[in-house]
Amino acid sequence: MENERYEKEDLDRAAEVLRNGGIILYPTDTVWGIGCDAANAEAVEKIYRLKQRADSKAMLCLVDSEGMLQRSVLNVPDTAWQLIDAAVNPLTIIYDRPTGVADNLKADDGSLGIRISSEPFSSALCRRLRGPIVSTSANVSGKKTPRRFADIEEEIIDGVDYVVKYGRISSGTPKPSNIIKVNDNGVIKVIR
Repeated sequence: MENERYEKEDLDRAAEVLRNGGIILYPTDTVWGIGCDAANAEAVEKIYRLKQRADSKAMLCLVDSEGMLQRSVLNVPDTAWQLIDAAVNPLTIIYDRPTGVADNLKADDGSLGIRISSEPFSSALCRRLRGPIVSTSANVSGKKTPRRFADIEEEIIDGVDYVVKYGRISSGTPKPSNIIKVNDNGVIKVIR
């Protein structure tokens, strides 16, 4: 993906599907993801159904910048900023009080995992939508997480409203992000 450039039409179509409550299959800074507008509860429910996943298992969101992160969480503790600054690999941080997202996206305790994406397409998509995008691995719950587009099962590809063209040919073997929970008091707990 490093030398590949995404097409404006591909980005426009993906953003249109998200704005209209659809779900997409798209590249992220880790593995391929299933995504939707994080503020749209009906779209979030579509992803739970496609993944055959209990809605008690929260999904995470991508944002494009520190500014979008600050608008998506009531309190970003100093500890979280330090972790973000020190991270060398993609890092998802679970925050206590997300805001502006669908309630069915949050965990039972009201928390939500959010990652600032470094991947060009997903970052541009967040900017185009002007908000966070759900990102969950492109597999049925309980099945192996596909590392590349070619590994994604037809059931998932057929179940989304749009499959992004960019990033389908990748030579790398991406991994899921590290996950750390940081509560409002700055206490951290390593999840993965």
